[in-house]
Amino acid sequence: MIFSNFIGVKKTIKFMLITNLISRYMRLCKAAFSAEDGAKLNKSIQTNVMEMLFLLVVIPRRCNFTQMGRYGNRGEQCYRQTAERSVNWLEMNMWLSAFAFKQGKGRNAIVIDPSFIKKAGKHTPYVGAFWSGCAGAVKHGLEILGIGVIDVDLHECMMLKAVQTTLEKGGEKKEMSLYDWYAKVLEDDKVTLQRICKVLVADSAFSKRPFIDKVMKMGFHVVSRLRHDAALFYTWDGEPTGKPGRPRVKGDKIDVRNIDMSKVEMLELEETSGKAYALKAWCKSLHRVVSLVIHELPNGVRRLYSATDENMSGRDVVEYYTTRFQEEFCFRDAKQFLGLTDCQARDKRKLDFAFNSSFTALNVAKIMCKELGTSIGRLKAQMVNAYYVQRIIDVFEKNPNTTLNKESINEIFSFDADAA
Repeated sequence: MIFSNFIGVKKTIKFMLITNLISRYMRLCKAAFSAEDGAKLNKSIQTNVMEMLFLLVVIPRRCNFTQMGRYGNRGEQCYRQTAERSVNWLEMNMWLSAFAFKQGKGRNAIVIDPSFIKKAGKHTPYVGAFWSGCAGAVKHGLEILGIGVIDVDLHECMMLKAVQTTLEKGGEKKEMSLYDWYAKVLEDDKVTLQRICKVLVADSAFSKRPFIDKVMKMGFHVVSRLRHDAALFYTWDGEPTGKPGRPRVKGDKIDVRNIDMSKVEMLELEETSGKAYALKAWCKSLHRVVSLVIHELPNGVRRLYSATDENMSGRDVVEYYTTRFQEEFCFRDAKQFLGLTDCQARDKRKLDFAFNSSFTALNVAKIMCKELGTSIGRLKAQMVNAYYVQRIIDVFEKNPNTTLNKESINEIFSFDADAA
């Protein structure tokens, strides 16, 4: 289901002069703010937020409030006060996502994944010990739950929102688990998210019955991955016995190393190697019938993909789940280039602003990268050079003859971009 409230804009610029990078970036930000269902802010705050989104792209080093005061046109205190304002990032990023996916076929899905944010000190709200996938260990810092949207046909992900994990240690933890808290975050925005679609994709850590049950009550269907030793059974296809009691729902247990070929459908996967078998199966841990795909890799390892919508085809299950990994690239790019881990504030409102502004700046940058056919690193290098040149021109108050000096100016803008 494609976005229903998408507002058309001008056609994508195929050939963009490098001197138009800054203006193009700002136009995309302004279009998202001024969209009919976009983020609503008064003009002065909107201008400040747009400038902060721009500074995230043109600051070459750590992107914090001090650096914004040095590179921007306003004082450091102005940026700190702006970060305390509430911005509807979800609506703004939904507009950007609709613009980025307008060439897709509408096979979208909501994707969630937590990410570790390094943070020193002891006085930041909700700082604690969280799992870091990169380090493969529990580390001291913060955690955010990233909510994004993927397009299966375009094989791309755009971030919608980031929510800091605020689960208290101690007493509250006994009443609410971490996955209960994740479900609560989705419930708070379920009406808005279901305007996109009702398919939720998450990794194997979320394939637990309490989480699945809560999310399905909200109206979502979950695509995930099961444990390799999950207890699975063939569905019962025998005749009713006529005896009193609940009808039988499961048959023999599935041996993934010795599959009954008469009960499965073999899939031909173009992008992945190995063999894949699709069937409907009873999952003991989830206590429900799922659409199951058994993916056998060439090295003998078997992966189990599942969808709570038992009518979903096996090919869709595999394509939805494999596209989920695109969100990991969003975390990587935001951390490397857009200051996701650079905020040194200890105020929860400012941290929320910093996390979401990084993802919004990333969404705008990804749209420009697709138009220019370049990467996030090269685009940032070009934007940094363009900003330096623009500042020099503004200070000396001399407008160079761009017609005669176009090649020289573009060479300056492209400096260091090839190494990015």
